[in-house]
Amino acid sequence: MSRKAAVVALTALAPISWGSTYFVTTEFLPPDRPLFTGLMRALPAGLLLLALTRKLPRGAWWWKSAVLGALNIGAFFPLLFLAAYRLPGGVAAVVGSVGPLFVVGLAALFLGEKPTVRTLLTAIAAAFGVSLVVLKAGAAFDTVGVLAGLLSSLSMSAGVVLTKRWGRPEGVGALALTGWQLTAGGLVILPIAFLIEGAPPALTGTNLAGYAYLAFGNTAISYFLWFRGIERLSASSATLLGPLSPITAAIIGWAALGQALGAVQLLGMLIAFGATLTGQLSPRTAKGAEPAAEADAGPVVAVAAEPAAGPVVEAPLESFSSIEGNGQKVSMDLEGSAVRR
Repeated sequence: MSRKAAVVALTALAPISWGSTYFVTTEFLPPDRPLFTGLMRALPAGLLLLALTRKLPRGAWWWKSAVLGALNIGAFFPLLFLAAYRLPGGVAAVVGSVGPLFVVGLAALFLGEKPTVRTLLTAIAAAFGVSLVVLKAGAAFDTVGVLAGLLSSLSMSAGVVLTKRWGRPEGVGALALTGWQLTAGGLVILPIAFLIEGAPPALTGTNLAGYAYLAFGNTAISYFLWFRGIERLSASSATLLGPLSPITAAIIGWAALGQALGAVQLLGMLIAFGATLTGQLSPRTAKGAEPAAEADAGPVVAVAAEPAAGPVVEAPLESFSSIEGNGQKVSMDLEGSAVRR
């Protein structure tokens, strides 16, 4: 396996993990507490990584970490949840799936990654595939919900591009940078969660087990792999791994919750997965030349170093992203797709 393939495979584990979020949330966690759940995912994971790495930001990295944490976590989660509450899951997923297009535009503006026709078509195909998997006939649209979904995708996409542009300071590993961002994002969510949802609910052993999985496996490890991957891949390649999240969610919904998968959904999975694979192909520098090896070269430190996925923007999934609450279905996904991410 080439170095790039190994990087792609490890990075893909992040959106695949995020695809399990809804199952864990509905089966293990108390209902109707999305912001508290987002807080419990981000802050404990960030504090754990700070304790393990024993590194704090220095100089300009205090405000850079705050900005990245707010974009990738702190702003992304609340906006995603607002969209999830106001839109059917399928609509929210489709709105979120435009994240790769945002990343393509922002990467061209801030990273000098010129978009190609193949990249644009691949991003459009990914969004179309996701729509086939999750969108149902008669889905309703809400202006505020759509705007929140677009802003959540834009927030995560901007976080991906800025993380890649700023890289990380010399002598600081991806694990420490992940801890900085998760902690900053969790601190942004903290007052919002308490203002909107009030005091934390009483937690059972099952709830604690679910939060432990989300905080450490689904967030600490997954975001470390995500940020590490963005450092080594182009911004567009990384964000096009996002469709793996709704694909995984649909498979878990079918296998664990008995949710049906029809021919249209299977076709959508094939299209989205094909777009994901196409997004990882390296452009050729010249006719007959070998593919570019950008991802194989370690971190790029100056203008285009580490990062998400981003969560990528991870998209909520209709067949796998609605929670019964207060008499109505509430779509929910804690990651991002856009991504997401």
